[in-house]
Amino acid sequence: MIPSLSNWRTLLAFLALVIVTGTIFYSRYLARKIAVEERNKVELWVTASKAIFDNPNMPLALPNMIRNDQTSIPIIETNERDSIVSFINLDSLQAMEDKGFLAAKLKEFKRGNEPFVLVLSDSPYIANKYYYGNTRLLNEVKWYPIIQLVIVGILIALTMMLLTTQHRSSQNQLWAGMAKETAHQLGTPLSSLEGWVEMLKETGTQNNITKELEKDVDRLKLVSDRFSKIGSTPQVEPADLLAQVENVVDYVKRRASGKIRFQLNKTADGRLMVPLSPTLFDWVIENLLKNALDAMEGVGQITVDIRKGDKTIVVDVTDTGKGIPSNYVARVFDPGFTTKKRGWGLGLSLSKRIIEQYHNGQLYVKQSEPGKGTTFRIILPA
Repeated sequence: MIPSLSNWRTLLAFLALVIVTGTIFYSRYLARKIAVEERNKVELWVTASKAIFDNPNMPLALPNMIRNDQTSIPIIETNERDSIVSFINLDSLQAMEDKGFLAAKLKEFKRGNEPFVLVLSDSPYIANKYYYGNTRLLNEVKWYPIIQLVIVGILIALTMMLLTTQHRSSQNQLWAGMAKETAHQLGTPLSSLEGWVEMLKETGTQNNITKELEKDVDRLKLVSDRFSKIGSTPQVEPADLLAQVENVVDYVKRRASGKIRFQLNKTADGRLMVPLSPTLFDWVIENLLKNALDAMEGVGQITVDIRKGDKTIVVDVTDTGKGIPSNYVARVFDPGFTTKKRGWGLGLSLSKRIIEQYHNGQLYVKQSEPGKGTTFRIILPA
């Protein structure tokens, strides 16, 4: 059984937690170990310095070798009043150019480690203090877990993006395949129905019945054509948006309850030519109108506002239905999401894809309030 996307996320998060936690603990262990070794080295260096101070006239090879071999740990020597006397393993050029450099380093060393105190005289009290900092190795070990955490986080983010993209691609292929199969399955009964309509015409059956049957057959052909276009790049051509919307509103209005009022408001007169795939755009408007009908449960008003701006055309579809709960608003366009007892929850998902991918526009919930209604907004480039 292949793990789902949510299971992969959980697994990756768990692995990241294990890796980062293990790295942090091991790095802290190494840092403590290195810190102890460095303190021992500084203590040895201070002891060698004391031996040389106590025996100024004797050539002491070992203490001198210990002092000369200490080339990695930065050390600042001060007197009993913490005035800086000398330093090693720090940038001499920077110390000369920047007067505050040594003072800042001394302050940093005081925060990091306890100094070694070498008493030279009890009366009067004379002492040297040796403050030291971390080597580059110790600092790298301390920073390593953070760097690794960032790297692991980036890798997990990239992996999740790839998994999500792959998941969406699989979903897209699934929906496209289902749509094309639906169009294919509709083809057989459609051909049969067309044949029966032609026979009814020839036998002189009531013309009004024949015309209505023909309308429904044409409607089925339109539905089949819509489904066959899913997954393919549709032909976009200049079309009159006002006429397209008006035709769909009239179609839905004739099949709605008499207690539903329809209102179409348009700021533009005449024709409003926009690059459209008429078949698919009609489907979007029809989906929004049918969702509005479902939300009002037989009573209410649907208002369609069409406004033309300088660069965009806005189409608002507003109903006076039950509204969408706030926790559902962000999910209404997810494939398969529905609050209805019937349906697959594909209408709004496909509508959003049609508007955004094929018409370079936007489709979103402009506003919704439970008990008062919902407004869906379409924005198209003018």
